[in-house]
Amino acid sequence: MRFEISKVLDAIEGRVCTDPSLARAVVDLAEVIRWQNLDGGRPASLLRLGMVIDALSRQIGEDSVPVYAIVHRALLSDADLTSNERMVVRRWADDGLVEVLDQPGDRMLEVADLLGLPVLTRARLDGLVGRYPWIGQAGRVLAPVPGAGGPVFIAHVGGGQDPATGSRSPAGVKVLSRKWRCPEPGCALFGGGGSGGAFADLAAVDRVPAEQPPPTLRTGAPTCPRHGARLSDAGPRPRTAVLAVRIGGLVRKRFALTETEPVAVGRAPDGPGGVTLGQWLNDEARRWISRSHIRLELRVGEVVVTDTSTNGSGVRPGGSMAEHERLALAPQQSRVLAEGDLIELYPGVQVGRADDMSSDAKYTPNSVMAEAPTMAMRLPRQ
Repeated sequence: MRFEISKVLDAIEGRVCTDPSLARAVVDLAEVIRWQNLDGGRPASLLRLGMVIDALSRQIGEDSVPVYAIVHRALLSDADLTSNERMVVRRWADDGLVEVLDQPGDRMLEVADLLGLPVLTRARLDGLVGRYPWIGQAGRVLAPVPGAGGPVFIAHVGGGQDPATGSRSPAGVKVLSRKWRCPEPGCALFGGGGSGGAFADLAAVDRVPAEQPPPTLRTGAPTCPRHGARLSDAGPRPRTAVLAVRIGGLVRKRFALTETEPVAVGRAPDGPGGVTLGQWLNDEARRWISRSHIRLELRVGEVVVTDTSTNGSGVRPGGSMAEHERLALAPQQSRVLAEGDLIELYPGVQVGRADDMSSDAKYTPNSVMAEAPTMAMRLPRQ
């Protein structure tokens, strides 16, 4: 059972991030782990985060949905968690996958405000509507509660279960246009990356992470939420386009494309940063789609696709599935993607801007809890 739970925690790790372009909701991990009525188990369990992530995936209708987790520092030594769970949370903190704070306060709401994300919480937030008016909008604050087969969401305002996003606040637009540097060596969010421990790579101290969370604002000044230190401006943040992969009608993965790094998409691209599709393809699609089938670049705000395959690709102008409108893309040919265009690697395998992609599949996305032993969670009866 311990091995199976470790596999689930590894799967959950792939669904937590502080990337403003990819996170789909904000949670307070110290709250989530204690929703004991979700599974009737231990007083605190990290597996409950996986259950909530699965519920979010089901509700949005997408696979690989990540959440932005705020972590109270006391959780790193919380005796209600197992030693393995505490080790996992520390690793997430060291790698900058979650925010660890001494006093989280309303940081969860600040992040949601800056990024325009929904909040998953059972806490009553009525007294904060004056500061964050969007709290009163339907779908912006949802409570995960027990349901048949796993958690479901109930909106605090307006009813329904659908998470709603909003626009980034003016402050969010401003701070997210720049990169920031923390003066503390080894800061995983705004500085050297990694753990910053005694054996940290000293050459990495001055490295500014490519993707950063939004700073916290103290009297209007961008500040490191983890160290409380004022951040220095490290220059403009590269422009970003968020793209998505849809296979068999289901959006499987979102990924960020920046002006500084091209992204390879294929069956199993070589090197870091590539988008691997092999796990979602049938045998025929695997034979057709090359290891590195296309290369995507962001040039002056435009997405450029170059076919790097053996068999070629196609472009669906405006997302049209009419066969006579499909434009063939020969090997080594490049094309600028217009608004709404989709790249088709193989019938039913498409890549495009995330805003232009939605799921129309009727089946359930892959679960991060698929490997969880049944003894570890007991879903409530309905």
